[in-house]
Amino acid sequence: MGNPWLTIIGIGEDGLAGLSEASRKALAEAETVFGGERHLALAGIADRGRPWPVPFDADCVLACRGRPTAVLASGDPFWHGVGASLAEKLLAGEWIVHSASSTFSLAAARLGWRLESVSCLGLHAAPFERLVPHLARRARIICLVRDGKAAGDLAEWLTARGWGESRLWTLTAVGGPRETITQHRADSYVTDHSAGLAAIALEAGGSDGLSRSSGLPDSLFVHDGQITKRPMRALALSVLAPKPGERLWDIGAGSGSISVEWALCGGVATAIEARGDRAANIRSNAAAFGLAHRITVIEGTAPGILSGIETPQAVFVGGGLDAAMFDGVWSRMQAGTRIVAHAVTLETEALLSDLQQRCGGELMRVEIAQAGSLGRYRSWEAARPVVQWSAVK
Repeated sequence: MGNPWLTIIGIGEDGLAGLSEASRKALAEAETVFGGERHLALAGIADRGRPWPVPFDADCVLACRGRPTAVLASGDPFWHGVGASLAEKLLAGEWIVHSASSTFSLAAARLGWRLESVSCLGLHAAPFERLVPHLARRARIICLVRDGKAAGDLAEWLTARGWGESRLWTLTAVGGPRETITQHRADSYVTDHSAGLAAIALEAGGSDGLSRSSGLPDSLFVHDGQITKRPMRALALSVLAPKPGERLWDIGAGSGSISVEWALCGGVATAIEARGDRAANIRSNAAAFGLAHRITVIEGTAPGILSGIETPQAVFVGGGLDAAMFDGVWSRMQAGTRIVAHAVTLETEALLSDLQQRCGGELMRVEIAQAGSLGRYRSWEAARPVVQWSAVK
């Protein structure tokens, strides 16, 4: 480790008593100690203490480079903490960390839950919609919230969305002498406005949650009719093959339904849409699914708007593809990138046929009909056929 000038220390509600000898030694030798006001108080740091600036900025720590410095954080600094924000700006030999038990670990231990099967979220600075992808009947979730009022707001949010039967445990000052744990139902939660920083353990009950298969119901999306319908969306996603951490370009995104389902699989998406009203729909859908942090919406037209955008691992073009757009998109794709394009017009269908001959891949024509009323009887109502071209560069 060389001779690190920065020590990142995880501290619990038991303060100095819970710190290792190495952590206490680093605190004693530090010229400056950064942390939240609560952390500094727990460690008994006065004159040398520097509370984090608001809004948070790690540059104040970097200004101490080369001098003995310590940072205090809650529990495990690398789990929804300041650790990674600092480490990514430093060389490996500049810092060392002494972690304590995370709030998530302590909460799971109090409730007897298997932590490996629990979703752990930081909601103290994020919207409650981040819960949406994780909510399923009997799912267990532990999340950090700002205070007692935020815990009550969360209970109201869950109740309004059909999760009022969920069991909640509010854990405050967990791991310290002032620890309290109370159990509630979401729809009968009584807010404790005096409670400080809290963890909420949730066992979901009420609704069914989102399906994990491709092709969510169209009714879940805000749209003006410009949406890749459920059957074709499922077919497109099966070929796009979303993977955690990969990036999608969703060109002519419409409602953003492809981007949403891609992001639900753990990827990130750049949704490109020329019309402002549709771009607003994409933002609304991303927020409703708790995916605003994974979906970037750009108003403009490809390929011109693509300059400077991070290259993707997959590209979807739902409509409007022409030769100029294809050339601009294809030239920006790296080898191994997957592309899927749909056509409903004869002109675009002819282009896709030509592209399949030139670039390979698969060409598929899909005709779908649904049963509908015809007087006293039923008949098939056919949708426009869709041609799908898929290939790997």
